[in-house]
Amino acid sequence: MRIVVFGSGRTGAWLVEQLLDAGHDVTVIDWNEAAFGRLPEHYSAATVLGNAMDEDVLRDAGVEGCDAFVATTGGDNRNIMVSQIVRTVFGVPKVISRIKDPIRADIYSGLGLEVECRTLAGATLILDLVERTASEV
Repeated sequence: MRIVVFGSGRTGAWLVEQLLDAGHDVTVIDWNEAAFGRLPEHYSAATVLGNAMDEDVLRDAGVEGCDAFVATTGGDNRNIMVSQIVRTVFGVPKVISRIKDPIRADIYSGLGLEVECRTLAGATLILDLVERTASEV
């Protein structure tokens, strides 16, 4: 699959490594050139320096015709905006947006965006650990 990842922070860089190991063709967009230093050394795909809210930057990254787009930055608003642009303007079939705020995650999920909300996922895991520990006592 051809996948464009927006954000080369800890989450984005780890995701890119996993996608590359699985044999996918990956391009990464980030506005901070130093962030590309987080990418694995064996990384051989393209990087695009710029703001993914700019349609020209998205085109440079090859979003037209890609199979999937993932927004992994730390900013909910940025991830939501870019995901909506990619889905509506470019018609990318699979768009996933990292959203930390559970309320926003619920709203945008209801509007058809695929969201990853680690706040909810983390709280659910912690609750499970607490309940498992309580039942062992």
